[in-house]
Amino acid sequence: MIPSLPRAPWLRAAPWIYAAAFFACLFLPLAVVAVFAFNNAPYPAPPWRGFTLIWFVKLVGDAPLRHSLWTSTLVASWVTALSIAVGTVNAFLIERTQFRGKSALSLLMLAPLVIPGVILGISILAFASRIAQFGEDLLGWELDFLRPGLPLVVLGQFSYIVAIATLTISARLKRFDVTLEEAAHNLGASRLAVLRTITLPYLKPALIGASVISFLMSFENFNTTLMLVGADAPLTVLMYGRMREGASPVLNAVSLFLMLASALLAVLMMRRSNKP
Repeated sequence: MIPSLPRAPWLRAAPWIYAAAFFACLFLPLAVVAVFAFNNAPYPAPPWRGFTLIWFVKLVGDAPLRHSLWTSTLVASWVTALSIAVGTVNAFLIERTQFRGKSALSLLMLAPLVIPGVILGISILAFASRIAQFGEDLLGWELDFLRPGLPLVVLGQFSYIVAIATLTISARLKRFDVTLEEAAHNLGASRLAVLRTITLPYLKPALIGASVISFLMSFENFNTTLMLVGADAPLTVLMYGRMREGASPVLNAVSLFLMLASALLAVLMMRRSNKP
């Protein structure tokens, strides 16, 4: 459509109507959750009964909820560290090496992204349990880390989040001018010095972005985590259990806290990316 041509009023208004409907569907449920975190009623839904901060006070005093928040943070930190380390190696393997079967290997690295989280969790649980049982029956080894628990949760989340980290870092590495490394080598710099002073600083924005994405995806993961969790429940699993028992405005308060933390992290990332 040519912008200079006259258009009917409804055509001029259509983009605004679409944008309003889109953002309403996206943010209206979040706004409802945020508003009713301050509702002075024992249920997280209308009608409005008055303003209160009691649910945030109860959130601070809820020891199991605080413990689950710490558990999610711990799991997300491990998943992020492993995903960035392995994702960086994968990116160099994909972009800097040539070998037979490279395309097939690249596809296999990304396969976990198309596998449903529940199926992925069940598969990892069944496989790990068989190995643990084998080690116990034949070798007498107690491989408790292969039983349901946080190590398996980390492994399950890592198995697909590393693919996202690989894609993010590979996209940045693909645009890197390798002549910069060649010039540094010609000037006598070692491979480690080139990696530390040239390549990694160039990859820094991708590494930070992949870290943020990995952390948030791990923190909010539910499907895979539910299949692999043990006694220490992360926040998403605990909130699911609380919802089944009966919704409470405390969960609204938790959700508002997580929304604000995610928004703050996004703003910091945007400001950092805009710096020269």
